[in-house]
Amino acid sequence: MADAGHNLSDVLGLLLTLGASILARKTPGGRFTYGLRSTSILAALTNAMFLMAACGAIAWEAIHRFSQPHPVDGMTVMLVACVGIVINGLSAWLFVRGSHDDLNIRGAYLHMLADAVVSSGVVIAGVLMIFTGIYWLDPVVSLVIVAVIVAGTWGLMRDSLHLALNAIPAHIDAVALETYLRGCAGVTEIHDLHIWGMSTTESALTVHLVMPKGYPGDAFMDDIMQTLKEKFSIGHSTLQVEQGTTNHSCALHTEHAH
Repeated sequence: MADAGHNLSDVLGLLLTLGASILARKTPGGRFTYGLRSTSILAALTNAMFLMAACGAIAWEAIHRFSQPHPVDGMTVMLVACVGIVINGLSAWLFVRGSHDDLNIRGAYLHMLADAVVSSGVVIAGVLMIFTGIYWLDPVVSLVIVAVIVAGTWGLMRDSLHLALNAIPAHIDAVALETYLRGCAGVTEIHDLHIWGMSTTESALTVHLVMPKGYPGDAFMDDIMQTLKEKFSIGHSTLQVEQGTTNHSCALHTEHAH
């Protein structure tokens, strides 16, 4: 039941990912000027939370089984788990290519791979129960499955929660990015630098550049935005140029100072 429940949760997670991918392609407009890209973040977070809740339910039942062990049909356990190995192994192979760039796809890939490994453990448990009749192996394997799921899901939940809270995406080196901006010709200072994830694959940035000599021209700005895209994977950047003669700090920084 633990293995089957985990597989069911993965199917629901894949459906969430599919729905988010469809919504993310919706053309921006109306009140959603960024479109619905952030639904991919919500899908990843929902998937992680659902898996954690499922782990709690499985662990609770497994603990009760220690005091009240039930006979288990080892052959049925083995056959179902073998089917799981084949399906999850093939699914993981299909997701491996996109798992490096998309948090949603990485979550799906890790789940499929973990499922294949867990199903292998279930097969071994089924064999042992057939030949030994030691039925407490059933809750032990269930708890092992829970441990594997939690280990694989924790990173997904952490990263998706950070994105939902507009944290800097994990793949962006904020220190290197700030150093680059400060080193641009004519820039004497920068402030109000904000970096956040628009979706699980897209990032955005806004920053004020203090340039006493004034606006450097469109070509100069285009070069900065191109570097941000190629080197830091930030495809949507907004740069505000000011000469530093007045205070242009944004409301967030002003409130923090108070």
